[in-house]
This record gives sequence, structure tokens and C-alpha cells, in this order.
Amino acid sequence: MEIIKGSADNFDEIISKGDVLVDFFATWCGPCKMLAPELEEIKDKVQIIKVDIDENLELCKRFGVMSVPTLIYFKKDGTYDVHIGYMTSDEVLKFIQK
Repeated sequence: MEIIKGSADNFDEIISKGDVLVDFFATWCGPCKMLAPELEEIKDKVQIIKVDIDENLELCKRFGVMSVPTLIYFKKDGTYDVHIGYMTSDEVLKFIQK
């Protein structure tokens, strides 16, 4: 998993390829800490990018992230789906397959 901190220069390049799950998280967030091992379980099945909201306010504004954890799945066709809150690894896989 790649963690984007402070500089999101390559963010658009990464998501433009599609099939990327972006985890907007905060180090102080309890549900974010619970989600981290769930994402670790599936990191071989989907590209996962972690974005620390405290260090990437512009990305949060751009995608309307107001709560954490927020998962955004960017698809190859340029669309994306959003889920707010904790999920198990199985639920995350179902989320990205819909």
C-alpha cells in the first residue's frame, strides 16, 4: 500500500489508471485503525492508496471527504464509488466488485 502524505502530486496519475481503492484516513481515528488490517488482507487483490486527511486537505475538499474512514474506489471508466465507515475485508471486496 502506498501512503500519500503532504504531496499529492502523483495522485491523479495513480487514479487515472483505474481499479484503485483510496483510503482517506486519520492517525487519530479509531475506525481507521480497525480498517487498516482489513485492507492489509486484500492488498494483493486491489491497488490501495492511503491518504492522510490531516496532510492532504486539498484532496479531501476535492472529493468531499468529511468523515473518516472514507473509501473511494476509482474505476477504469473514470467513475468512482464512495463508502464511509468501517468494513471488513469481505465487505470491501464486495464494494469494489459492484
